[in-house]
Amino acid sequence: MSPSPSPLRRADGAGGGDPGAHAPHAVVIGAGFGGLAAAIRLGARGYRVTVVDRLDAPGGRAYVFRQDGFTFDAGPTIVTAPYLFEELWELCGKRMADDVELRALSPFYKIRFPDGEWLTCSDDAEDMQAQIRRLSPGDVGGYERYLEESRDIFHTGFMKLAHVPFNTLWDMAKLLPNLIRLRADRSVHAHVSKHFRDERLRIGMGFHPLFLGGNPLRATSIYSLVAYLERKWGVHFAMGGTGKLAEGMAGLIEGQGNTVRYKAEVEQILVKDGAAVGVRLRGGEVIDADIVVSNADSAFTYKRLIAPEHRKRWTDRKLDKARYSMSLFVWYFGTNRRYEDVPHHTILLGPRYQGLLKDIFDRHKLADDFSLYLHRPTATDPSLAPDGCDAFYVLSPVPHLDSGDDWETIAESYRKKVAAVLEKTVLPGLEQHVVSSRLVTPTHFRDHLLSVKGAAFGLEPTLFQSAWFRPHNKSEDVKRLYLVGAGTHPGAGMPGVLSSARVLEEVVPDAKALV
Repeated sequence: MSPSPSPLRRADGAGGGDPGAHAPHAVVIGAGFGGLAAAIRLGARGYRVTVVDRLDAPGGRAYVFRQDGFTFDAGPTIVTAPYLFEELWELCGKRMADDVELRALSPFYKIRFPDGEWLTCSDDAEDMQAQIRRLSPGDVGGYERYLEESRDIFHTGFMKLAHVPFNTLWDMAKLLPNLIRLRADRSVHAHVSKHFRDERLRIGMGFHPLFLGGNPLRATSIYSLVAYLERKWGVHFAMGGTGKLAEGMAGLIEGQGNTVRYKAEVEQILVKDGAAVGVRLRGGEVIDADIVVSNADSAFTYKRLIAPEHRKRWTDRKLDKARYSMSLFVWYFGTNRRYEDVPHHTILLGPRYQGLLKDIFDRHKLADDFSLYLHRPTATDPSLAPDGCDAFYVLSPVPHLDSGDDWETIAESYRKKVAAVLEKTVLPGLEQHVVSSRLVTPTHFRDHLLSVKGAAFGLEPTLFQSAWFRPHNKSEDVKRLYLVGAGTHPGAGMPGVLSSARVLEEVVPDAKALV
């Protein structure tokens, strides 16, 4: 259940049903988690809703690849705030548990350091202390202090502010005392380094911004809240794959009497007298709307979907000067054997940390070394692979497409380097056991997910690209246009994206006001 009342109200006691032909119409662009959550919340408030997506199934970055009997989640796999999903089912008068089973994971993940040492992260306080003590006895006290500060940041940065809009500079000014108190000017790495002397622990406790497209050397220390967020609600996995959540949410929308249309690509957001009045699809079809909600990449929304004459703040020049997140290289593969000793989530740190981050985020240079995130969902749900087999994906953060790399040429050689590291560290004999394979490179994020520069998480979450400085949930340029998803406030990651849909309660008028 939600720890606080849901900010969006039902239009009636039944939690859904046909909104009626005369209800105001909302068009939602994109069937990722942000768009699906926005559609559900708007439907619960009495809007007629049409979701349009260029793909053939829901999910967006959480799309599902199925091949050779394997099920591969394309993107997000870690659920850390289950109540944000549960709220959506509650708004429709249903229970999420009837449609989707979330399985709590223990441990959360294992981190392998370059020297061969391991850190196993979980919500077991005594075990965490024991592991810190084993790696660096002098850092146990620092760990406790760090967790306390993370809890403080969490209660301010997430519980109080994640679903609050930043429409004006005054909204940001009101936050300044808290930002100063929490030392938001300090990076996550600097914040962690204050508490830990062992460099391995500084990395192991401070890498979380990478889950959100941020550089730990630059991302504001507000993102240290992830450590406590994991401790508070745990880390979960949706049985059947993360795609089950997207399928369930699409089902909720249809149960409200609303529509999800696939293979429907938006070519332009239509603007009249300064307000969004609908969208035009590729092929020419026009869908009229009273409001438009974009879950597309925020930079793409402004740069490609809205004509320049309608943009005063988010101009091409401003968007070209912005900082963008890193991209990703992802190899999805299935094996004809099981690796029972490999946990659900593993992080394999390479020989460099700060130098690699600078290569990725600042120099936009594809390095010869890398750090990896290995996902083995069949450790929890064997049904995602044929009997006796394992499904995996391995993810490597890489520069976005300003690097100039020709991924069509280099993708296979990069995959072989990644496979060699996996064989050496955790998956012996890997290449001879691979029976299914699929690659995703930065060009996928640009061409299929329509993310500017192929940045996997949109705008980089720096201090001056967060909150008020980020594209607002209520568009500054176009009336009755609203943004959700990773590119707006509060940012990337499942909790952030779902919270962006909660913000709509504060900025979208009630359906009755538009009748």
